[in-house]
Amino acid sequence: MSTTESTTSAGTGNGPVPKPVRKAVIPAAGLGTRFLPFSKAVPKEMLAVVDRPVIQYVIEEAVDAGIEDILIITSRYKKSIEDHFDRLLDLEDQLEAKGKMAEAEQIRGLSELAQIHFVRQGEALGLGHAIGTARNHVGDEPFVVLLGDDIMHPRAGVLKGMIDAYNHHRAAVVALMEVPPEDISAYGCAAVKPMGDRLVEVTGLVEKPAPEDAPSNLAIMGRYLFTPDIFDEIAHTEPGVGGEIQITDAMARLLTHQRMLGYTFSEGRFDTGKKIDYLRAVVEMALERDDLGVEFREILADIVAREGIGV
Repeated sequence: MSTTESTTSAGTGNGPVPKPVRKAVIPAAGLGTRFLPFSKAVPKEMLAVVDRPVIQYVIEEAVDAGIEDILIITSRYKKSIEDHFDRLLDLEDQLEAKGKMAEAEQIRGLSELAQIHFVRQGEALGLGHAIGTARNHVGDEPFVVLLGDDIMHPRAGVLKGMIDAYNHHRAAVVALMEVPPEDISAYGCAAVKPMGDRLVEVTGLVEKPAPEDAPSNLAIMGRYLFTPDIFDEIAHTEPGVGGEIQITDAMARLLTHQRMLGYTFSEGRFDTGKKIDYLRAVVEMALERDDLGVEFREILADIVAREGIGV
């Protein structure tokens, strides 16, 4: 029996019922060197986008897609992530004493978003290794992986679309987006054939290829949906680019004997691990806020006019 199926039936006589996608893994153990000196003391996943840390947006995306159980992969430098999603009774009591009930409820709600668990990646051996540490927690269920510094705007509908694709096709799914050819060497790259709508069939995978060697300009973008079979492939994957265990290499192994789909999208991603994309996320998210958008737009217009910037 496939590990993507449960051992019990729905009682209809039609055989076992595939398990739903209800678990997520968020790797968040990286050092975030592109944000030094800030990230020396504060995890990059805790960068504020207006008034919420990046990783909170990621978790809210997962919860909105129906995920109930979330495992965050951290390191000894990331305790503030755990603290953010824990109860802080003193603060709640102080807010309530001052009549700030909405604020108290907002703080309390952070610990109630989902079942949130933590495990440490003892040694930074790559994204594939980080995901592999989730094996005992995930068990025999399908699961999604969301990179802890990638925000996906709700308008993109990426995670929900990936889960719908899995429910229909019962195959692993990876998020793909077109990038300029000169940028493909920064990503895992997929060779594909079209299926229709936003879906493609993945026929090959290469980690960080040179532009002239890339099979396409479709890059893997921070969202994955795996069956638990990926863990065996990770365990047998040798270190690759950068001397790390690359998840793309493990996926390429999986692809030799299992089907894999790509879910393509074109907008709504913010790679907050890059300074310019982080700033773009702050601006766009602030402009969408009912309590900030109008005034912030006026501030931006004043800056543009003062600096003589063409738009």
